[in-house]
Amino acid sequence: MTASKVLEVEALHCRHGMRSVVTDLSFEIASGETLALVGESGSGKSTTARAIAGLHPIASGRVRVAGVDVTMPVERRPRAAWQSLQLIFQNPDSSLNPRHSVATLIGRPLQQFFGVGRRERDRMVRDLLRTVHLPESYATRAPAALSGGERQRVAVARALAARPTLLLCDEIVSALDVSVQAAILDLLRDLRASTGLSLLFITHDLAVVRWFADRVAVLYQGELCEIGRVDSVFARPSHPYTRRLLAAARGLDTEGMAA
Repeated sequence: MTASKVLEVEALHCRHGMRSVVTDLSFEIASGETLALVGESGSGKSTTARAIAGLHPIASGRVRVAGVDVTMPVERRPRAAWQSLQLIFQNPDSSLNPRHSVATLIGRPLQQFFGVGRRERDRMVRDLLRTVHLPESYATRAPAALSGGERQRVAVARALAARPTLLLCDEIVSALDVSVQAAILDLLRDLRASTGLSLLFITHDLAVVRWFADRVAVLYQGELCEIGRVDSVFARPSHPYTRRLLAAARGLDTEGMAA
């Protein structure tokens, strides 16, 4: 793997019980790149993200982050690899402890990874809130006092606190209103431009993929059926399943698509 690759997934195979949900999946993400992972519900998208993050067992295959083999549960991974890869979930309510303040939620990775003192931690929390376009005063609030979009911004800020090189974004805007979705996506694009972040962006919204991603990978029943530049795949899909997805997104009959 070259130095420009922040993630390499090689022949990944994952199961739920005895059932295979991801089979022989391979792809790479380069520094500063956004790869969208799309497919119908149950195609293995979220399982892939959780396996990469070390939260789902890997039956076989390899995952490397910045050249380091992390094919192991998250608690056994080297600290640097754990820090460099952060997962943001679809529903921040399931990942933000309701008993903690925003400052505590964002401050924990700052203390965990960098050992900063309280005064420095408070300053960095304020900086991160400004980065995700939230008022500094939100530091004292509990997640329940925030809107869904604001909670997702806190989740983004907490992930950024670890100073990752790669974000795994699992349907993070799908539950939000359209205007809030656009604001979160604008934020992520700005962050990518300013910091060189790479993203694995899981979504079912092909309009978002067209606007937001560099490349797209299409999963069908746990297998990779197509991968390439977004403009190329959308203009000339080679797999029947990709053509069906695009036809459904455009509101067209699949028989009207070119074979």
